Parts: sequence; C-alpha cells; structure tokens
Amino acid sequence: MLGKDDSLNLTETALAACTCDQAEVVLHREDRALTRFAESVIHQNVAEANATFSVRAVVGKRIAAAKTNQLTAEAARETAQRAQELAAVSAEDKDFRSLATPQPIREVPSYAATTAASTPEARAAAVQEAIAAAQREGCLASGSLSVETAEVAIGNSLGVRAYAPVTQASFVTVIADDTSSGYADWYGTDLSQFDPRAIAERAVRKCVAGRGAEAIEPGVYTVILEPPAVGDMLSLLSWIGFGANAYQEGRSFLSGRLGEKVMGPNVSIWDDGTDPRGLPFAFDWEGMPKRKVMLIEKGVAAGVAYDTYAAGKEDKETTGNALPAPNTYGPLPTSLFMNTGDASLDEMIAATDRGLLVTRFHYTNIVHEKQTIITGMTRDGTFLIEAGKIVRPVQNLRFTQSITEALSAVEMIGREGRLCESGYAYTPAIKVARFNFTS
Repeated sequence: MLGKDDSLNLTETALAACTCDQAEVVLHREDRALTRFAESVIHQNVAEANATFSVRAVVGKRIAAAKTNQLTAEAARETAQRAQELAAVSAEDKDFRSLATPQPIREVPSYAATTAASTPEARAAAVQEAIAAAQREGCLASGSLSVETAEVAIGNSLGVRAYAPVTQASFVTVIADDTSSGYADWYGTDLSQFDPRAIAERAVRKCVAGRGAEAIEPGVYTVILEPPAVGDMLSLLSWIGFGANAYQEGRSFLSGRLGEKVMGPNVSIWDDGTDPRGLPFAFDWEGMPKRKVMLIEKGVAAGVAYDTYAAGKEDKETTGNALPAPNTYGPLPTSLFMNTGDASLDEMIAATDRGLLVTRFHYTNIVHEKQTIITGMTRDGTFLIEAGKIVRPVQNLRFTQSITEALSAVEMIGREGRLCESGYAYTPAIKVARFNFTS
C-alpha cells in the first residue's frame, strides 16, 4: 500500500494542478487474491493489483472526470489537466450546486492485519477444511475464498480530506452430490474470524437433508426465508427504491410516500456503513462520513440515501451514500441492516402448520420496480414443513412476489442476524405468511 501520507500527497498534487472552480480527487488502490475450487479440487489461485486515480473538475456548472491507473505525480497532474479540458466543453448541469464540504470523520474498524497477511497456502488450507467436511458425507465442494486489501484517499478543493485502509474477505460454497446441494457463505473484515469447517458443514447439512427432493404444486405458501434470501430482497430494494435518484424520478416505491406505512410494523431497515457487524468503512466516495440512515422504521417509510448532488436538489444534506463518480445510479445504501426479533429458526418451523423453508434465492430479477415485484428461483435447500416439522425436501420453485407485500406479512423474525449478499446486507431469518410460487 502507498500509506496515508503518500496517498494524500498524490491527491494534493492533482488538486494543485487544477485551476478550475472546484475539483475532487479520488485514489483507490487494491490488492485482490482468489482461491477457487470445484468438485473438491482447487483449480485456480490468482492475484491482482490495481489502482484508480480519478479527478473530477467543475467549471461553472460544467463537470467532467478523467481517470488513470498510474500513481505518479506526473500522471496526477496530467489527469487533472485532462479533466479540466473535458469540463470546459461539457454541457452545463443545471442541478449541480457544489462538491462536498468537509465534515468530521470518525474511525471505524475497516482494516485487519490478519486479512492483509493472507497467503495462498493459508487460503488453500482453509479450502481443504471445507472439502474435507464435504467428503465425509460423500459430497463435492465448490466455491471460492477471496481477500482484498485496499486503501482510499479523497480530497477536494473545498477542504475535504479522507483516508482509510480496508480489508474484506468472503467465502462462498455449494456442497453437492448427484441429487442435492446446499449453500453457505461468510463475509467479514477479519479473516481470523472465519471458520471454514463450520461454514462448510452448514452447507453439507443442507445437501444431505435435501436428498430425494420431490416436486410440489406451486401456489401461495407460508415461507421461512433464511438470511441469504432476505438479504437478496433487501439488496434489490436498495437498487430500485432506497436511492435518491429513483425517489426523485418517481420510480421508487417510496416516491411520495415518506411517512406512510409501506411494510409491517415489525420491520425496520436502515443503512449504516460504520456498524462492525457489516463491512464497515468510515466515509463514502465523496469523503463524507457514513452514518446510520433509517429507511424503514417500524414499517413506515423514513427516508432514502443521498449524496451531495442529489441532496442539493432538495436542499438536504448528504447521508454519506455517494458511489464513485461519475455513475448512472446515484447514491445507494450499501450496508443494509434489518432488525432482529425473538425467535429461533426451530421456533419458526414449530409455529408453521404448512409451509416452505427456503435457504436462498437464485437469479432474481426485477419485474416491476415501483411495485417491488421480483421473480427468481429457490436453490440449494428447499423443504416442506407440515405440523411444525420439516417433512421432506422439495424441488426448486419459481416465485413471483412483491417484496413490500412479503415484508408486510412478516409473522416472526429471527433473533440472530447474518451478513449476506456479498456483505451488502445483515439480516435475520423471517417467517412470511404469504409468498407466491408460480411454477
């Protein structure tokens, strides 16, 4: 890594080369390593190092950006000059107010030395533990273990200065045999908290329990959705409804409905990039501090995510949810949380007369943004519940369901949460009274 001083010095070099009205510089350097395995054999071990140095220049209301992957003083100055030249000939943006102004940033635990020190040998040993867990039950293991070490430095001509290192790790596995499969995952900042055997054994149990699955008629079922399925729904809500762009353009299910009931009173959803249960990071891609942002509070629409640009349209303040500029998405929450409850998974099953236990969704797609209707398949562990007990595995089903309608029919919520959806959402399991399976 460059380190804090060298990274910020490089941003200063670019800012000093800017003679435009306002300028913003973002440095992002990362080292990634991946160990991938299939059918219980490691078949790929790769590593890459990359860097992005971006300058956004403002001339009046004309804005443009230029990028390079060269982290030298000369490249910094050249990129700054190119951004200014592009801004000078760009169309005016009447909605632009200003780049971000400085705000205090508190430190969060975004970096773990154990993750940064990960070696190919250590990752292979962890994968072998997962493979061994699968082989004990006559199954095959596939998946990947990845680690990332990065640093981000941001500065602008209005005085914003931000720097932080970050580490992230993920493990995803599907344990399968000829007739069944099970899924498990883990995401975190600190690789020393990762137990490959325990994670793999969760998937193994799903695979063994899923042997001999039979078809079941589609229809409306009570469902118990495990955290990966819930996380999938929350991440899709983020894309289609929790960002200011969708809200301001009238595409969001929250457009014109702030303060109204949109989900069940037992459901709260928020974004918090500083919460150590997620993948914490201190600031967004404008150098603005991350904080807790209520999106749904006890079923009531509470707010959406803003960056400085979107906030300026409504005379609001940024919520610290900017993505790298320029982009077409606008601000989005990327550290979602849902409230936990007081039930265990076993208690949810025991309280279900007839329904389905769903491990996760696969290939979910959006059918109708404003109505939050999605479609997809169950995968890697779907089971029929009768009289409070799991009676047999069932073959995968296609569902077509409104997310908000599902979250308006939540009867029970798990007391424990889990980080899912590529570290995007921390969610519990939930029991939903009505969920529509179409084929």
